[in-house]
Amino acid sequence: MNNIKTTKGRIAILTGGGDVPGLNPAIRGVTIRAIREGYEVIGIRRGWAGLVDIIRDREADNSRNYDLLSEALVNRIGRTGGTFLHSSRTRPSHVQAVNVPAHLQDKYGDEVNDLTPEVLQNLDFLGIDYLIPIGGDDTLSYAVRLHHEGAKVIAIPKTMDNDVPGTDYCIGFSTCVTRTIQMTHSLRTSAGSHERFLVIEVFGRYAGFTALLPTMAGAANRCVIPEHPFKIERLCELLVGDWSTNPSHYSVVLVSEGAVPEGGVMTFSEQEEDAYGHKKLGGNGDYISRQLKAISPKFHDSRRINVINQRLGYLVRCGDPDAIDSIVPMAFGNLALNLVLKGESGRLVALKDGRYDNVPIEVVTSRKKVVDVEKYYNVDRLRPYYKSFESKPLFIMASD
Repeated sequence: MNNIKTTKGRIAILTGGGDVPGLNPAIRGVTIRAIREGYEVIGIRRGWAGLVDIIRDREADNSRNYDLLSEALVNRIGRTGGTFLHSSRTRPSHVQAVNVPAHLQDKYGDEVNDLTPEVLQNLDFLGIDYLIPIGGDDTLSYAVRLHHEGAKVIAIPKTMDNDVPGTDYCIGFSTCVTRTIQMTHSLRTSAGSHERFLVIEVFGRYAGFTALLPTMAGAANRCVIPEHPFKIERLCELLVGDWSTNPSHYSVVLVSEGAVPEGGVMTFSEQEEDAYGHKKLGGNGDYISRQLKAISPKFHDSRRINVINQRLGYLVRCGDPDAIDSIVPMAFGNLALNLVLKGESGRLVALKDGRYDNVPIEVVTSRKKVVDVEKYYNVDRLRPYYKSFESKPLFIMASD
């Protein structure tokens, strides 16, 4: 690709972190509007990794690192799930020696290396006027770094956990909640047929929105979330009560992957940390299921209640987006282009109180967005708490 400016300039888009339905519609939203406004658009492949790996040589093959985007291309993929640009957990400010590109290994020899100077030079090499990263709080935390380094950045929030501060909604959340409700209702038939507890593990490292909202919608009797340590015996007592009053003799609990019993710790499926310092969560539902089965006789006349245990995992993040995750990404993409046309940068596009808006990008690293336990979670009954829906945002307790 030649470094030749088009009429107005060049915009780059990337997607980082976990895939969710709605990423491709967001890429489409940015690209179509940008091209029609006179910009050239390139897609950075594999998140921040594509910007790290670029070889600044006009003769080099950088096809693995970026693509020129067109209306025809994004129209084909805009209705599909996942991200056709691919993604990664790369953090350019913390690149392990083994992941430093071959052409930079003579320059960076530490165990962990800050390759931000290379990223900035690569943006200049590509002639990027504006960078639009689409991601969660980890991906966008590095976008904040680039903004402070002088790059023109406009961020789009994406995460099924809905935990990016500054916005009521993140791309992927609606599809995640929709799928969780659908799959939980489907699994009820097995739980009822065998008169068991149904334990379903859902995503949510620090924020319990993906467990709380489906429970509020009637998908489960109880839920445990990362924001409040729970007592396993109290959970079992409540589930036995729900089981006993249900004519089909079953009860359901949604378990956030990051929920922790009193005196316990998070459950990890792997001990290795990613570039953002996170170990891979998984197995919380397994642990809780074993505990519930073991102590159920205490609350059930010395009779054990068996458990059906299911981890939804990637089933809620694969496949096509629902209606909201088709509409909001298109709007977010257009919001980003509005800011480009006004010459603004260092912003996060957002939904606030049901209206599209934008906020300073620094909000991403200013705090954690989690469930307000006092307002929305009954810590004794282990279920959502709310007094009224009047004047509340669409997703109630998931607003910021």
